[in-house]
Amino acid sequence: MKTGGVIGLGAIGGGVAICLQKAGQLAAIFDVQAAAADRVPGAPSMSSSPRALAEVSDCVLIAVLNGEQSIAVLSGPDGVLAANRPGQTVILLSTINMGDLAQAQAMCKDAGVVLIDCGVTNGPKSAENGLICMAGGSDEALAAAKPVFDGFAQQVIHMGGPGAGMAAKIARNTTYFGCMRAGYEGAVIARNYRVNLDQLTLALSGDPEAGGGLEGALAMVKRPDPAENPAETKLREYFQMLMVKDLEVAIAEAARFGVRLPMVELIRDNASSTSGLEYPLGQPIEG
Repeated sequence: MKTGGVIGLGAIGGGVAICLQKAGQLAAIFDVQAAAADRVPGAPSMSSSPRALAEVSDCVLIAVLNGEQSIAVLSGPDGVLAANRPGQTVILLSTINMGDLAQAQAMCKDAGVVLIDCGVTNGPKSAENGLICMAGGSDEALAAAKPVFDGFAQQVIHMGGPGAGMAAKIARNTTYFGCMRAGYEGAVIARNYRVNLDQLTLALSGDPEAGGGLEGALAMVKRPDPAENPAETKLREYFQMLMVKDLEVAIAEAARFGVRLPMVELIRDNASSTSGLEYPLGQPIEG
């Protein structure tokens, strides 16, 4: 397995395609927006459909927004599985809920296709071979896909069997956004007392050998002020959309086990302030 075709050329998929192109491993690209091809200089011409992409790729990498889109690119007469290539590998890079993943797994199994569920992080460095991959699948599946992973990833962490990669990504995001909410609330005190946030970041970094490394909690509060800054506002709105989407996945997955995640519900319900779109000095006391 040497070549990969990338479906979805957004922040993650576009970066993956750029890396594979540099490595001489990019077989094909597809996105519903034709202009997305401009993000990948030197890439092959846009495939006419996911099926056409799968027909020329050893491995298909899916980096769309959600479960509905993931199922859509796999299914139907123009979908990946219609290429009828038993033994082909699909690497699912999208964050989706476990129910949609189970449906995708069943579809791929029926078609004789190997599905590796692969949550990713470090997205801003996706075009620099910077993605950290949390992969779920058999030892054999990951070994076979290693040449493609080597073409775009910084690190591949084998989380366990099928499904473990997606579950790890959901768990990772739940923890990450929880830390970010804590960072927002800690910064309420810091900002009101004019504490230098860069110095607070140093204090949060601590000793990594003793459980430090919380500086990322301040990532959003240290960004430029979004007031009268349309580009920054747009970035924060996009971040909020992704955060809410992923937290709702976590809430739904917990409900499958008959439990709640009250902190996660709180973060979701206060997403605008956590994202820095309102109340930089703290949410007012009502009443």
